[in-house]
Amino acid sequence: MIEFKNVSKVYKNGKKAVDNINLIFNDGEFIVFIGTSGSGKTTSMRMINRMIEPTSGQILIDGEDIMEKDPVRLRRKIGYVIQQIGLMPHMTIYDNIVMVPKLLKWPEEKQREAAERLLAKVDLPKEFLSRYPAELSGGQQQRIGVIRALAADQDIILMDEPFGALDPITRDALQELVKELQKEMGKTFIFVTHDMDEALKLADRIVIMQEGRVVQFDTPDSILAEPANKFVEDFIGEDRLIQARSNMQTVDQVMIKNPISVTPGKSISEAIRLMRDKRVDSLFVTDDSGVLKGYVDIERIDRNRKRATSVGDIMVEKVYFVREGTLLRDTVQKILKRGFKNIAVVDDKNRLIGLVTRASLVDVVYDTIWGEEEEELANGSLFEATTPEKLNE
Repeated sequence: MIEFKNVSKVYKNGKKAVDNINLIFNDGEFIVFIGTSGSGKTTSMRMINRMIEPTSGQILIDGEDIMEKDPVRLRRKIGYVIQQIGLMPHMTIYDNIVMVPKLLKWPEEKQREAAERLLAKVDLPKEFLSRYPAELSGGQQQRIGVIRALAADQDIILMDEPFGALDPITRDALQELVKELQKEMGKTFIFVTHDMDEALKLADRIVIMQEGRVVQFDTPDSILAEPANKFVEDFIGEDRLIQARSNMQTVDQVMIKNPISVTPGKSISEAIRLMRDKRVDSLFVTDDSGVLKGYVDIERIDRNRKRATSVGDIMVEKVYFVREGTLLRDTVQKILKRGFKNIAVVDDKNRLIGLVTRASLVDVVYDTIWGEEEEELANGSLFEATTPEKLNE
């Protein structure tokens, strides 16, 4: 647990960057600091590992005052991902990943095991360990920056606007990766951003700051439902508030259950026959227990029909999905941003349980845009405004 008790930071020029904040973060939470430039969000996060030291108040980690700890040892127990990735260009990917474990004098075998395990978690091959940062793409380097922060198995991970310079698609993919790793590993993530969509997508709870003060600290749903004041309303934006009226629902409420799927061992002709019978142009591929493995579509079949014998030969293994219980607003963004026709829904064991299509979003959009107008019409208010008596007035 991390606790801020009446914490302030005042610089020598008299500027008060953080003004008497009180916060408690629970183990395993994903906390996002957000606010305008100069609001104190980054300063607040950096005080946790004493990169910036508080002027007054206390910051406690599991009940212990961080100011009573050696700052170097403290930082080695807290992972940190900075804005510009920060990989050492003259060091291999392996050496970059195990920097902190080496400082902690882990055995070489344990370092190697940690590096290979984490690399697999971000879908990069073991061969990358011998490469240098310049040989990787920006997105791949960012993945290395994330797992480097996890390599020493620290319980707290700080992330300072890590995805700000990335293109939207790479950024979206890395957001999903970070959230998945945080849930899987049970770490406490403290994340700084200026992007409200990013905060709403990632956070268990959001700290909204203005001029060094905390103006609201709550879950994304509660903030959308009840903004604390006009500043929060303006910061969220009218479009997001309107969208939230309908998008508080989860994918479970709109998904098509038991979508059509095929196993990898089925022949191409069987897959085509199933597509024809069900009037679809693509199929999800699952194993015998229903675990999602990929997808195949008619274009891929057409291109490879002469050389392929089974669905497994030509299926696309990288398939985007959301988990059951995911808020619909996050799924809407994924479908619209990436131009997907549909997206799979899986359970906690990655078994295919549903499908959200673009068509299923029509009702959501309709309710968002016209829902209130229809309600007024049903109540008679719109009709009354157009009666002859009203027109004569």
